[in-house]
Amino acid sequence: MKPHLIVLDLDGTLLTDQQQISKKTKKTLLQAKEQGHQVMIATGRPYRASDIYYHELGLTTPIVNFNGAYVHHPKNIAWNAMHTPIDLSVVRDVVDSVNSYEYENIIAEVMDDIYVHTEDERILNIFNMGNPKITLGDLSTHLQENPTSLLIQANEANSMIIRDHLHAVHAEVIEHRRWGAPLHIIEIVRRGLNKAVGISHVAKDLGIPRERIIAFGDEDNDLEMIDFAGIGVAMGNGIPSLKNIANEITTTNNEDGIAKILIERLKLS
Repeated sequence: MKPHLIVLDLDGTLLTDQQQISKKTKKTLLQAKEQGHQVMIATGRPYRASDIYYHELGLTTPIVNFNGAYVHHPKNIAWNAMHTPIDLSVVRDVVDSVNSYEYENIIAEVMDDIYVHTEDERILNIFNMGNPKITLGDLSTHLQENPTSLLIQANEANSMIIRDHLHAVHAEVIEHRRWGAPLHIIEIVRRGLNKAVGISHVAKDLGIPRERIIAFGDEDNDLEMIDFAGIGVAMGNGIPSLKNIANEITTTNNEDGIAKILIERLKLS
């Protein structure tokens, strides 16, 4: 069988609700690698919060972080990496415009440096993975370089209102996606970026055509990736809009949904 590129979202997809890779899924992915298939991660997380899984699977491929804003190769510094941050002036315009709405916090990430507008222990616990440098305080004062991504935390009702505003006012310069429960966070990256852009860059480098890409996801930041892949697979726990465009729907992230499809598609035992 010709080599396929297997693309894995992390949260709600590769990872169980306990933030682990199940034994069966890990065994299946390692078997796929042994048979010559390529396995990669495409996530909204920064690399510092995804490297543990990259190393657990023994990957040697590039990785897509920040939903496509940072595409790089952890094992090859000479690889043609792509880092596409948001212009600082755009970030300041967005922050100024959402100040008229109710939100709980704003967080900016510059690669592995984090800027948190309002101190919040829960947010700090979530973003502390990988021991980043954290700066607390007014973003307009402390943030002085183009961020890789911008995050706005608000309750569910206000998140929808803010997303409507972002779409109406800033659609020409940014893309925005939502995180799933329990935190209602709007994630913003530069216009034109998504996981599919990063995967296309990697697949071209690996010499694997689109029709031999199998991608797995569950949330709205996976929409373009699932649509782009030759075989786009929505997890059983995925959102309805993702299931509507997927080629296949598998079982949930807690039921070895990835392993089920790969065993069938790649004739693994």
